[in-house]
Formats: sequence, structure tokens, C-alpha cells
Amino acid sequence: MKTVGFKILILAVVLLSYNNRQTFAQTFGDKDYFLIDSLNVDDLSEADKDILNQALNKFHNAKHDSLKIEALEVITENLMDDAWVKYNLLVKKIAEKNLLSSPPNHLKRKFLKSLAGAINNMGVDCEQKGNLDQAIIHFHSCLKIQEILNEQASVATTFNNIGAIYSTLGNIEKTLEYLQKSLAIREKINDEQGIAQSINNIGTIYYNKKELSKALNYFERSLDLYKKVGDKEGMAYSLSNIGNIYDLMKSPKGLSFHQRSLKLREEIGDKKGQAFGLVNVAESFFINNNINEALNYANRAYELSNSMGFPDNIQKSAYILSKIYKSQAKFASALEFYELSVQMKDSIRTEESNRASYKLQTKYEFEKQQAVKDAEHNKQMEIIAERGKKQKVITYSIALGSLLLLVFFIFIYNRLQITKRQKSIIEEQKQLVEEKQKEILDSINYAKRIQAAILPSDRVIKQFLTESFIFYKPKDIVAGDFYWLETKADSEWSVEGVENPSYKTQHSPHILFAAADCTGHGVPGAMVSVVCNNALNRSVREFGLTEPNKILDKTKEIVIQEFEKSDADVKDGMDIALCSINNNVLQYAGANNPLWIIRKNADTIEEIKATKQPIGKVDISKPFEIHTIHLEKGDSLYIFTDGFQDQFGGEKGKKFKAAKLKELLLKIKHKRMDEQYQLISETFQKWKGNLEQVDDVCIIGVRI
Repeated sequence: MKTVGFKILILAVVLLSYNNRQTFAQTFGDKDYFLIDSLNVDDLSEADKDILNQALNKFHNAKHDSLKIEALEVITENLMDDAWVKYNLLVKKIAEKNLLSSPPNHLKRKFLKSLAGAINNMGVDCEQKGNLDQAIIHFHSCLKIQEILNEQASVATTFNNIGAIYSTLGNIEKTLEYLQKSLAIREKINDEQGIAQSINNIGTIYYNKKELSKALNYFERSLDLYKKVGDKEGMAYSLSNIGNIYDLMKSPKGLSFHQRSLKLREEIGDKKGQAFGLVNVAESFFINNNINEALNYANRAYELSNSMGFPDNIQKSAYILSKIYKSQAKFASALEFYELSVQMKDSIRTEESNRASYKLQTKYEFEKQQAVKDAEHNKQMEIIAERGKKQKVITYSIALGSLLLLVFFIFIYNRLQITKRQKSIIEEQKQLVEEKQKEILDSINYAKRIQAAILPSDRVIKQFLTESFIFYKPKDIVAGDFYWLETKADSEWSVEGVENPSYKTQHSPHILFAAADCTGHGVPGAMVSVVCNNALNRSVREFGLTEPNKILDKTKEIVIQEFEKSDADVKDGMDIALCSINNNVLQYAGANNPLWIIRKNADTIEEIKATKQPIGKVDISKPFEIHTIHLEKGDSLYIFTDGFQDQFGGEKGKKFKAAKLKELLLKIKHKRMDEQYQLISETFQKWKGNLEQVDDVCIIGVRI
């Protein structure tokens, strides 16, 4: 919610809020997007365009009116263009529409706050346009809603706004009445920053009444409070106000207060405040007859104000410059800056009489000085007689310029030819790069075929894990994640991917399967996966191991041995969840990756935690733990890598996380395993949306 500040001295103004690209190619914005008529986007600053783009994107994507209002309030609070008024009316319209539909209490309170904010902003708009009576009506309407909501801090701010209006109207009694009300509430709720503002504002009233002793007391009290809460901006305002009092007293003390205020403005990067502070320092130097320093600071103030398009301070800096130049008898400059001061005053509704009086006086001084220059008139006439000669010089200059222009065109033509040749070279290099890229992609795709060959076939998986699914989605063409399966019937082993007729004769086999996540993804991850896959195979085939924990111990030993053959210190490896099933008895061991079990009629997930170490080189190594679990028909178990839960997505672009994955699995637990696969795949794609996949994904689900 916007607030009204006094147009006297400088007061700390609190902005009260209940909330916290489209390409601008055409002159008037599309109403379907911008929501309002006749918005000239070409006149908007880049900052305003950014504010509109971000807020309107949020508006159009919002699914509820409360979120749409939040987006519009960002515009009303931050947009510098006058179009904020139209967006404010939209906030009011949406809030009133929802309040008529009797929403739940929490939404009713939210819409009431937004309605109060919109009405307050209408009061600010009326104040800025000079319609002060209507502004007071709006503020009182806002006040009624705030009192219903018992928003004490907001009530105090509205009292402050009403006091500001009465100050503009010259009703000092009413001004003090509302400022005292605002102060009383802020003292009650212990709002120290608000108290400092109220005290500063009351001091301003006494300043205008020329009761300087009282004003100084209030300003010093506000300064102490601003220091206490660490509000450098508030301190700068109070220091400036104290400096103004000493300036009125013709005391040299004022200068030091203005300089301290300016220093604080520079520290907090307040450009507008710096412009104001530079004017005050210039005024103090002028009062103390230090004309050179006054001119220096006044020029800095004017340059900064002009660069910011800050009319109020352009007027102030122009006015002090006119006084300085007048004191130096530079009447032409004095008149120039005074006229600029008057022009700026007109735009901010200032008094015509003061402008006309000072302008006439300065013009009179200028005309007196101009009379002294009349003696030079004859000499100037002689200069005119020389114009004929100068004309010849001009003609020769034009001829020379034409010659230079011809040379320039020749130069440009030559550069264009060179550019054309360079473009041809670039095209050749581009073609070479594309050929090399194709060779690399062909190599990676061949590597994908090799990696696919070491993975268990769908036929083998369905033969031994009848009710199961494997959701496998590499980030790149090749992956660091892989899944693994081997079986054993009595003393005979069958290996994934091997066409072994003995599958048909084995009974109640031991089924070993795993989901593994090797270091990295893409080509580096795929290379590590080959080493780790081979280590698992050797642990079973060469060393005859069957228990998951012993398989992981031996796999870790093999992987370390393989990587130690290099002179480099290689610490790559893998995280893995490894399971063995035989006659409904499950054995599990894991390296960082857990096992989740959903019992047939359970509503929770039973999590079997892994040993907290990877397959690879670590500082302190320990044996892997084994867990034995008895399963019943209908129980489901899940092992996985971390790619799914680490994927960024959703409305806020956050990670999916393990808790959400548990919710998903519990939600679909009664579905067939092929249906679970489809739902998991759809959920992942919907969550990821247009964002990049961050890692390889592998989830294995098995139902007993």
C-alpha cells in the first residue's frame, strides 16, 4: 500500500504492503496480456517492463484470485509509470467480487486486506492529483476496513496519511491530531521504527510553525530511535531536518548534519536521497558564504537529479545555482537556472507569485549588465563583415569533407570484401566442426549399444521377476546408472543377457538384482559403470559369492584394485542397492542406497537403510551390513538411484525429494506393476516439464 509523505522538509515514508517478456514490439500493449487499455509500452522504463513481465506472467499462471491479486499488488507497489492506478483498480474489483461470494475466513481476511490497500492507494492517487478532499474520504474508508481487521500497524500508517493531507491543507490542529493518533498506536505495539517516523513528522509540523526549539527536540528524538533500530535512511532524514533548523538559525552547525546525512545516503546507495543531500550541503555552504564549495555541491546535485529525471530536486538544485550565480554577478547563468527552477516548480504545483517576482528581479539585473555590453555592438558588426570570407572557407571545407566521405566509402567497401572472405572461412570451419561432432555422436551411440548389451534383457527380467518394472531413463545417450540381474538354481548360475536353455529347468532360483548409480553421468559415468558391472559379475562368477553383503565387499575390493592401476588418485565408484530373493526370503545390502518395502495391506513404507559408504576408495572402510526380511505374497519392494528425487521441477522449480516419491508409491501401490511404471513415467515427465533432466534415473519395483 502506497503512503503519503509530507511535502515539507524530508520525512521518512513507510511503504505499507499486504504482500510482499513478452516482447514489447508494439506501441500499445495487448489488453489480453496487459489487462488494461492504452498502455504505451514504448514509454515504459526497462525496470517497469521487467516488473510488468514478471507480475503478469504470475497473474496469467495463477489458479486462484488470491494469487492474481498478489501479482497485481507487485505492480501497484513498484511500477513508476502512472499505469499503476489502473492495476490498482483491478485489485479493488477482484477483491470486491470475491468478498461478495462469502469466501472462507482466511481468504476473506486476505481479500479485505487487499481491498483496504487498493482504497488507500486511491487516496494516494487523489493526493498526487490535488484532489485532497477525495483523498481523505478514501483514507477513512480504508481505515474502517483496517479497524475491522485489527491491523494496528496499518491503522497507524493510515492515520499518518490523513495527517499528511491535513498538513497540505494547512489545518495544523487536525494534522497534529492524526499524527498523535498514529504515534499512540505505534507506541502501544512497540513499533520503534514507526515511532521514529511519527516523532519526525510531528517535529516537521513544529518546524513549519517556526517553533524551532520543539522541532529540534522531536528531530533529535527520532534520530536516536533510528540509530537504535539501525535505520540509516531514517537517520539521514532526521540529520537533514536538524541541519535545516540550524540553517534557519544561521548557525554553522547545520553543515555537519547535512554532510553526515549525505554520507549515510551514499552508504545505502540512495541516489534520490543523495541528490537531496547535495542540495542541503550546497545551501549550508552558501549560508556560510563558502561560494566555491556551494557551487561544487549544487552542480553535483543538479547533475545527479537531471540524470534521474527527479523534477523536485532539479528545481531545488537549479534554484540554489541561480542564487550562487547571482551572488557572483553571473546574471545570464542565474536567469537560466532560475527559469529552469520555475519550470520544475510548475510541474509540482508551486506558487506563481514567488516565481514571477524572482524572475523579474533577476531579469532586471541581467538587463543592466547587458547594457554594459552595448558598447561592443560596432565591433560585432565588423565581425559580420568578415562572413563573406568565412563562406569561402566553408565551401572549401565541404569539398574536403566530400573527398573524405568518398575515401570512407572505399574503406567500407574494402572491409565488406574482407568480411565476406572471413565469412567463407567461418562456414568451412563450421562444416568441419559439424563433421567432428557427428563422429563423436556416432562413437557415443556405439557406446550406448555396448552398454545396452551388458544390461539384462526384458525377457530375462520378466522370466525371473514376473511382476516387476524397471523405470530407466539416462540423462544423456549413455548413463552412469545401470540395473543388474543374475540367478542361481542350486549350484548352477544363470547370467543376465546370456541365452541359457537351463533357465527352463531351474526351480526356485536365487534371484540377485540391483540398481546402481556410478559417479557422474554421460560418457564418464558410463565408463565407470562398465568397471563396476564387471566387478559385480566377477564377485559372483569367479568368487562364487551369493550373500549381498559379501558381494558388495568383494565388488568394492575389485573396483579399488582396477582404479589403483592408474597413477592418478581415482576416487570414482558407485552407490548401489543389491537384493537376493529365494522362496519369499529377501536378503539386502546397500551402499548409500536404501530398500523400500510396502507390505500388502500397509499404508506406510518400511525403509531398510543402507551402509553409509560407497563402492570405491574411502578414508575409513567398513564391511557392508546384510538384512534378512521375510516377505509375503502381495508385498512390494523398490530399489532406486537418486536421480528421480533430485529432479528439479513443479511450479516452483524445486527438487522432487524422497518424501514425495514415497507418497507417489503409496498412492499407486494397488496398481499392476506395468501400470505403476506408466504412472511413474508420467509423473516424472510432468514434474520435469521443460526443465533439463539433472541426472540418470533408475527405479526397480518388484511384487512378490
